Amino acid sequence: MTAHPPLRPFGSVDVPAPTGAEAADFDAWAVRTAGVPEPVLMENAGRAAAAVLDRLWPAGPVVGLVGAGNNGGDALVLLRTLAAWGRPVTAVVVGDREPSALLHGWTVPTLTDTDLDRDGWEPLLSAAAVVVDGILGTGIRGAPRERQAAAIARVNGSGRPVLALDVPSGVDAATGAVAGQAIRADLTVAFGAPKLGGLLHPGRARTGRTVAVEIGFPPMGDDRAGARVVTPAWAQARLPVRAADTHKNAVGRLTLVAGSAGMAGAAILSARAAFRAGVGLVQICSEAGNAAAIHAAVPEALFVDAADASALEDALARADAVALGPGLGTTEAAAAVAARVLEGGGGPLVVDADGLNLVAAGRAPDLASVARRRGLLVTPHPGEMRRLRPHADPDDPVGTAREAAQAWGCAVLLKGATSVVAQPDEPVRVDVGGSSDLAVAGMGDVLTGVAAALMARGLAPADAGSVALYLTGRAAKRSGRGRGTMPSDVVRWLPDALGERGAGVTDLDLPFVTFDLDASH
Repeated sequence: MTAHPPLRPFGSVDVPAPTGAEAADFDAWAVRTAGVPEPVLMENAGRAAAAVLDRLWPAGPVVGLVGAGNNGGDALVLLRTLAAWGRPVTAVVVGDREPSALLHGWTVPTLTDTDLDRDGWEPLLSAAAVVVDGILGTGIRGAPRERQAAAIARVNGSGRPVLALDVPSGVDAATGAVAGQAIRADLTVAFGAPKLGGLLHPGRARTGRTVAVEIGFPPMGDDRAGARVVTPAWAQARLPVRAADTHKNAVGRLTLVAGSAGMAGAAILSARAAFRAGVGLVQICSEAGNAAAIHAAVPEALFVDAADASALEDALARADAVALGPGLGTTEAAAAVAARVLEGGGGPLVVDADGLNLVAAGRAPDLASVARRRGLLVTPHPGEMRRLRPHADPDDPVGTAREAAQAWGCAVLLKGATSVVAQPDEPVRVDVGGSSDLAVAGMGDVLTGVAAALMARGLAPADAGSVALYLTGRAAKRSGRGRGTMPSDVVRWLPDALGERGAGVTDLDLPFVTFDLDASH
């Protein structure tokens, strides 16, 4: 029997993903207003990180690089805690820092980076079982200064395992940008919640495994963190439930408008994905020449000639949700069909691929006008987003999706190495279950089919997009195909992903661990 990958990431239902600035503001609010003493937070942070380190690297010397700010204070508490537990430790101060009361009388051998620049880093780092990065905190913007950059380069060149505190030094905690030298961590222990920049590329590639630990903060509401993580528990809580005595028309009727001449494959993948996601009825409106291929590949679906205006209108009227765009093409005929779909009313709508390209070219109604009449989810990849909004910042997917959602008044699923879902005046949802295994032609068609099926089954557009991202990521994992994953593999494993339950797994038997994201995601 095939061993299935464990359900990851581990996480509670609601996991915030604050930026560095949001985390700092929340920290200050917790101290000044909620009555949480700042020394308690630092003590809890350092001790929790020490426990995680000791669980994963239970033996050998620990070297901690200590910066001038609170991140360095967390590192000192970690080193003092390990010393009290009997581990050999050494602190290397990078920056200007006075002797610290945080050591509570314990002896922690301390050097400075200038000492090591003179005497040599190699003997110290090469003997370490693990190196702790406490150089820079979540407030950094831009490239590290020369002194910190030199220390980061030394650590990266040491070949030793690295544990970063909160976010790897050199990674922007808001955007994930890496402007200069940045720590390449094997594990990042985040305090309170994973930081948004650690979940977005290129920063995500530097964080390694991400573990968030509870350190005594109050709950972080939506007003204090503009992004939340799509966790297994969150997604599963939103899955539609079928009644025992239901029928096909009661569990969702989807009309899929897709497939130009010779492009039946996109329509087939979307339709199959929709059925596997649990929709009761699929009508495929496509080019007449695709009928034979579609009938053969998806005999469960009803076929409608998209050029037949009356038949198309009837299919749209009988739908609980509509999906427009996969493989549609950009011909005059395709533009006419897209206009009929976008100008109509009815159930909620997913617009993807060529549907978006026609809008961007001004050959179909604008998205804001559509969103005023019906629920709308748009699912662009970065190239399509650039055509729709040429001035968007390609290095800020969260900001781009959020701004587009506000401008259009709809839900926006911006696909990428880390996909995000935005809707007006609500937190952005960050999908952490995807991977580069999904970077294959046709995966977008599968995602459209799943999202549209969930909308037909009653989910709101933003929730449908977020849950669809989760399900397709899990199905890809369960297929076990790795880099050889094909869209048809994801379709095949969707029912298994739908059947999974649980918040995930972690091998860290520590009660204060609230989130654990494997580096492979």
